[in-house]
Amino acid sequence: MAAVDLTTHPGHLARRLQQAHYLLWNTMVSEETTSPQFAVLNALVAEPGLDQRTVGERVGLDRSTVAEVISRLDRRGLLGKVRDPADGRRFLLRLTDDGRRVHRKLAVRTARMNQVFLAPLSADEQQTFFALIRRVADAAEGLRNPAEPLAAPR
Repeated sequence: MAAVDLTTHPGHLARRLQQAHYLLWNTMVSEETTSPQFAVLNALVAEPGLDQRTVGERVGLDRSTVAEVISRLDRRGLLGKVRDPADGRRFLLRLTDDGRRVHRKLAVRTARMNQVFLAPLSADEQQTFFALIRRVADAAEGLRNPAEPLAAPR
């Protein structure tokens, strides 16, 4: 059997992109705050007072991952939890002053990192890249949520 051309496998290319992103993140953005942690901070900047489940949905993290991310951010003093007055079983999340400060600092660094990451593409190619990768990512959400059937191949 002949070798498979992995350059035609989206999973292989996605893994390579993730490796490049991880390297750039650690060197240009932060070794202390991970990309998923930044995503949670960012979600709470956009919508203060979200509950844990909703934060996970906003940033595309499963329940166990978002719980761990929130726990780490809480231990670092970057967010606080308050009981939801409407539902005592839920906690609402808000950034602390330190959390907002870390978010501001990392947002600037993330913008620079993205410029480096996307440098091989022209502005038009970047728009096309984002449109295509968003479409694939959105369709892949159906894999995590079986209530939504996967789109049939075209």
